[in-house]
Amino acid sequence: MAMASPVKVALGSIAFAIFWVLAVFPAVPFLPIGRTAGSLLGAILMVIFRVLTPDQAYAAIDLPILGLLFGTMVVSVYLERADMFKYLGKLLSWKSKGPKDLLCRICLISAISSAFFTNDTSCVVLTEFVLKVARQHNLPPHPFLLALASSANIGSSATPIGNPQNLVIAVQSRISFGSFLIGILPAMLVGVLVNALILLSMYWKLLSIQKDEEDVTDEIAAEEDVSSHRFSPATMSHLSSTNASPIVIGSILTVENLRNRSSISENEINGVPSDAALESTRNSNASKESVPDVFSQRKEESVPSEEERYMSTERKRILWKCSVYLVTLGMLIALLLGLNMSWTAITAALALTVLDFKDARPSLEKVSYSLLIFFCGMFITVDGFNKTGIPSTLWEFVEPFAQIDRYSGITILAAVVLVLSNVASNVPTVLLLGGRVAASAAQISAAEEKKAWLILAWVSTVAGNLSLLGSAANLIVCEQARRAPHLGYTLSFWSHLKFGVPSTLIVTAIGLTLIR
Repeated sequence: MAMASPVKVALGSIAFAIFWVLAVFPAVPFLPIGRTAGSLLGAILMVIFRVLTPDQAYAAIDLPILGLLFGTMVVSVYLERADMFKYLGKLLSWKSKGPKDLLCRICLISAISSAFFTNDTSCVVLTEFVLKVARQHNLPPHPFLLALASSANIGSSATPIGNPQNLVIAVQSRISFGSFLIGILPAMLVGVLVNALILLSMYWKLLSIQKDEEDVTDEIAAEEDVSSHRFSPATMSHLSSTNASPIVIGSILTVENLRNRSSISENEINGVPSDAALESTRNSNASKESVPDVFSQRKEESVPSEEERYMSTERKRILWKCSVYLVTLGMLIALLLGLNMSWTAITAALALTVLDFKDARPSLEKVSYSLLIFFCGMFITVDGFNKTGIPSTLWEFVEPFAQIDRYSGITILAAVVLVLSNVASNVPTVLLLGGRVAASAAQISAAEEKKAWLILAWVSTVAGNLSLLGSAANLIVCEQARRAPHLGYTLSFWSHLKFGVPSTLIVTAIGLTLIR
């Protein structure tokens, strides 16, 4: 593609530069409007500067990607309501054998959950669990937070629904869910293992600190407090209902006995035979006792007890949870069978909404619509920057050295993607380079074209571990850890960089040899 006119190039570059600054640094002092507004500003400037026409701007928005992103977010909301992530959090400390075992569990659970529920979602819901487990075991949270964020990024590379850039690649490349999974899964599994080994080697001494006996006692007491607080309301209400009935029945019997005794004494005074008096008294007692029994029996039959209501509600809750898990499993099976990913995700989301059988507004309000708007603005801005001809010119210079049919070419391509993913963010990098890298590889063979897409997915995703700003998942973990009530911890840029650089370079290099 030839370069556009100098005016168009200059104005398009200005609009893209504004978008890039606000996307990477959303709280800059001179314009602290955030990423979402920054992407819309870049899109509007592309139209105002006449780099794109309004029709071209609308056409640049990729609706299948937005539909897939929306569907997966809705499914994640319902999975969170069904306690899926709560169960994952419990797995972190279940029969844990020490800090090193805990760190390995965090790496594994974070990677698997990110592959199917997106890395951002996993980091949002698991960060507080990790902080609580670290505090419960009297351990510094730093290595565990790094394990969560880095493993979430690596694990998300295995599937098209693991992260936003994979969504873009899956839709543009039309690689099926199963082919995508098989192509990157070996690299992902080895990458998670290597990443865990790097964490263990860097923080071995820190993870070897043993707890004091006093801490163990405090931990047991805390767990007992939680369990008693969780189950005492139901227990107390149940016991109060059962303990009250003997008291009431006893008082009724006492009153009736007193009445019977009084009636016997009066009859004896008036000269009534005692046998007849006793017989009449027995009959009256039987009739009186039968009335309360029938009444109480009818009352018990008509009004269910609190325990029965609780059991009924609990059965409905369990049935609903199973329905959510089955629908999610059906969605994953449909994706593996090669059905349209966007419509499959939307269908699963609507199925969960109907099965919930209540107003869906509270659940739909949890969807990150700001992220969807950010993507709309980013699509327009990146398409406008492509129209300037700058990305094509730069790729024409790099292309002869980045052929993926030789190791040197793969190395250069990976280095370019790694740098751009940390400079321009991974999703814009995929949008800028994806089509060009695939077209260059397609000239060699169809297999090489598919491999090029998978390499792009792997490198752009793992590149997020290089620095704290390299991935949204890193920033989510950092913010969630800082804002957690009574558990706040600040993950600094340099402490992340100290681990991120060696881990990213080693994991990326090993993974490139395993992608098929």
